[in-house]
Amino acid sequence: MEIQIKYLSDEIEPLRYIDGKSDWIDLRCAKEMDLKKGELTLIPLGIAMKLPEGYEAYVVARSSTFKNFGILQANAFGIIDETYSGDDDQWFFPALPTRDVTVHVNDRICQFRIMAHQPKIEFTVTEHLSDENRGGFGTTGIL
Repeated sequence: MEIQIKYLSDEIEPLRYIDGKSDWIDLRCAKEMDLKKGELTLIPLGIAMKLPEGYEAYVVARSSTFKNFGILQANAFGIIDETYSGDDDQWFFPALPTRDVTVHVNDRICQFRIMAHQPKIEFTVTEHLSDENRGGFGTTGIL
């Protein structure tokens, strides 16, 4: 699949897969930022993309984002659909820092993958589902 990308910063490294490790692609901070504990900040990622019709990007924090920066993703899970595709439609990471921290240009702050939209679903009302009950929420055990 070929996707058009526009880099809005000359300082960030081009997007790439981490060879053999994941099909998620890391996104980098596009400018030096001093974040203050508890203040919501949009971290610019320095890119805009034209996703193909019927696709969307899922943007999430990297597993090391909290450990390295003390940052939580404010919306927990970001979705960018194919209509957000103009020259100035820069991707951002909504950061909620738990401590004062500096994020540098090119720090890997989050990651994304591209997925097809959910298919159209029709719900059918029923009185009974055919599978056996598992026992309720949180009943698969602790081991």
